[in-house]
Amino acid sequence: MSHHHHRILLVTYPAQGHINPALQFAKRLISMGAHVTLPITLHLYRRLILLNPSITTISNLSITPFSDGYNDGFIAITNTDADFHQYTSQFNTRGSDFITNLILSAKQESKPFTCLLYTIIIPWAPRVARGFNLRSAKLWIEPATVFDILYYYFHGYSNHINNQNQNQNQTTIELPGLPFTLSPRDIPSFLFTSNPSVLSFVFPYFQQDFHELDVETNPIILVNTFEALEPEALRAVDTHHNLKMIPIGPLIPSDTSFSGDLLQPSNDYIEWLNSKSKSSVVYVSFGSYFVLSERQTEEIASALLNCGFSFLWVMREKEEELKFKDELEKKGKIVKWCSQVEVLSHSSLGCFLTHCGWNSTLESLVSGVPLVAFPQWTDQKTNAKLIEDVWKIGVRVDDKVDEDGIVGGNEIKKCLEEVMGRGEKGEELRKNAMKWKGLAREAGKEGGPAEKNLRKFLDDILENACMDAAKN
Repeated sequence: MSHHHHRILLVTYPAQGHINPALQFAKRLISMGAHVTLPITLHLYRRLILLNPSITTISNLSITPFSDGYNDGFIAITNTDADFHQYTSQFNTRGSDFITNLILSAKQESKPFTCLLYTIIIPWAPRVARGFNLRSAKLWIEPATVFDILYYYFHGYSNHINNQNQNQNQTTIELPGLPFTLSPRDIPSFLFTSNPSVLSFVFPYFQQDFHELDVETNPIILVNTFEALEPEALRAVDTHHNLKMIPIGPLIPSDTSFSGDLLQPSNDYIEWLNSKSKSSVVYVSFGSYFVLSERQTEEIASALLNCGFSFLWVMREKEEELKFKDELEKKGKIVKWCSQVEVLSHSSLGCFLTHCGWNSTLESLVSGVPLVAFPQWTDQKTNAKLIEDVWKIGVRVDDKVDEDGIVGGNEIKKCLEEVMGRGEKGEELRKNAMKWKGLAREAGKEGGPAEKNLRKFLDDILENACMDAAKN
């Protein structure tokens, strides 16, 4: 069945880690003949077209800007939950009004949307869709395992998870359908009521997300993962709870015209990488959101200086006031931004020291690069567990930290040496990384499982939309 009749509304939370997979997803949908409308905040829109003007000329993609009330960008003044609550409530109100008007005007122009797809922590999106009898599905931009943990937490397992966190002696958490046990350090940090994190503001939004799925008749979750990567996790909850999880990943950029990167590149890092020998460089990046403390940054710096490997470090402006900076620049390269996919696929890369964001984790998998996992919060803790114990493509820093929550330089150095080393452990990690690279590419190739799953989903949606139209 042709998908040329598909007009899809794709709604995403305005953060880099959400926009990147959403854009890749839009690209996938367009390649199947669909038209995609992507509403984004005015601030992000301006940055996106400034850095990637060609994105507005992509056929069958309409990027529609709206004001979230923070047209110059949201800056957390006190960096507390109150700041984020204030922002999110503005975004929610204005976003849902804008989406409502988009759906109405599309109907009036006789070009109605066939479905609304939405990412995480925007529980109002499926509510708006239901108000119009418009089909909707959730684009889950984290691993299926994280979905399962949150699902169980909000469906009767919260005491079990919280009690295990408080119980110092017995710390294994077993959840139905998952073939491995978890410990409290593997659970998304905002779930622990005894230990509210700076991100606890997202807790009520996730809670509402899962409530919305309960209200749906046959909820569909399109997951940015692939069958071989999480076979059990993709089925852990769907058999009992009338949920359908469909793997449509990995959603990662194959070209830069569809990049959602919102920072200005410096372009000499590729030349620098070209000058390095095969698998000799450590790449260091902690994502677009998290800013390391000064002390933690210094511990990483000392690890890099002492282990002697070349390194490329993406360092944000707030982290740049570093006492070792001159010394670091002699031994490695520091940039404010780089094209991560380009770096990870470079032959000189030997290892990625990462916060374990899901986009970064998938990009490493597709590139076959082993990892030193240094998770900070949210899903990153679960991702680190999967990286080390399930897929065996990296080692995780020991987070038995000091009283300030700092991981020491010696621990980081030990992990880097283990992954970069020529010993048995390093060889095993590299071998596993290459195995997963093959499986990830197989899943995402043209005509592969991800494409087939998405085509079937679109066919079903179109069939249902036609039946709905016939009824009306």
